[in-house]
Amino acid sequence: MSTILIVDDEPGIRSILSDILEDEGYSVLTAEDGFQGLNILKTSEVSLVFLDVWLPNMGGIDVLKEIKKDYRQLPVVIISGHGNIDMAVKAIKMGAYDFLEKPLSLEKITTLTRNALELEQLKKENQSLKQSLFPQEIMIGRSKPINKIRSIIEQSADSDARMLILGENGTGKELVAREIHKQSQRNSGPFVEVNCAAIPDNLIESELFGHEKGAFTSAINQKKGKFELADKGTLFLDEVADMSLSAQAKVLRAIQEMKFERVGGEKSVSVDIRVIAATNKDIQTEISKGNFREDLYFRLNVIPIYVPPLRERKDDIALLIEYFISKTQMGYNKKLNKEALEYLTEYHWPGNIRELKNFVERITVMCDDSIINLSFVKQYLHPDTPKEETDHFKEEFGNLKLQEARDKFEIKLITSKLRENDNNISKTAQALGVYPSNLHGKIKKFGIEIEK
Repeated sequence: MSTILIVDDEPGIRSILSDILEDEGYSVLTAEDGFQGLNILKTSEVSLVFLDVWLPNMGGIDVLKEIKKDYRQLPVVIISGHGNIDMAVKAIKMGAYDFLEKPLSLEKITTLTRNALELEQLKKENQSLKQSLFPQEIMIGRSKPINKIRSIIEQSADSDARMLILGENGTGKELVAREIHKQSQRNSGPFVEVNCAAIPDNLIESELFGHEKGAFTSAINQKKGKFELADKGTLFLDEVADMSLSAQAKVLRAIQEMKFERVGGEKSVSVDIRVIAATNKDIQTEISKGNFREDLYFRLNVIPIYVPPLRERKDDIALLIEYFISKTQMGYNKKLNKEALEYLTEYHWPGNIRELKNFVERITVMCDDSIINLSFVKQYLHPDTPKEETDHFKEEFGNLKLQEARDKFEIKLITSKLRENDNNISKTAQALGVYPSNLHGKIKKFGIEIEK
């Protein structure tokens, strides 16, 4: 039996609504002001709220804000008098399900109640189905950088502030974006992702904003773009720094005005979306090169989030390995020994979490033993590196400091390139991609002898 809460300061309204809803088979709770109503929500499982706009002590709009902050999915029907229609419309924009106008109609009350509860049940079933068919990854880790990200998400998720997620490839920027959406008031709406780097320049505008039939040769039907598909939800612009300047200009305008025209169209399409963007590039460098609009950067970078590479969050590697093993089909009884775990914790992981996940899946499938040892880890971590090459590398560079190894490598490379170019400084500098003056400086620094 669904429980319905009625918050209204008029005893007559509470009585009428209670009688109607109880006759329909619902359980009813009542409150005469907002404070009492919020207290009931803390102690009772409520499926629907009827909320009067005009309440003493705490107005209905303020009560709605509190409900939507703590009970995002709870449907709220606003009760409005003739003079409060504008306020009721404002409440709808804040997330209320609908409004009832006084004097109350028996038919409208029962219809609204039935529809609101059915919609809420459908949302729960849909969410449950999504989780069973497409189980979402979760943020794993207890390191300071990850806890900082969690704190930023918790503080900002409920707002509609635009967010810019920065970090290397494979660090989990999309996962952070999904977590923001999941904790936001838009979590019942769509999460639409666009990989800006994967779409050709000539198609990016159609992909983002859609197109009208006949807009170009292959446009045989009208198509909605990602901005339109994300309405009432979140739009995630991944690799945003890879967009063309033309597309950036249109995205900037769409974000500013929350409306746009489809390609080949003249009619404006309005949307209500939250924009989250991400990039693996140094965006300040891209701005200085003229590759990215500074005004778009300021629009997107309201709340920045930096997702660190694995080498900056080594404390989380063991937890991630344990999690990824548990997610693989053959990982139910397997684990790494201490030496293997220590070795993987110190590895630099250039591909970050994506590389770690793939590696864990590989060794879990390929190892027949329940304990995965260090030699097995080394064998599969560097499968394309011949043992002779590894031994030679260790012999030549293994005992050197970083600067010493760099100097030794530069000497070998410069000497080799000089020979290839018959000791011609200009040609060698061109082959190395440096200025001749820089090459002269290196030759002098290292004491490289040039054969005459």
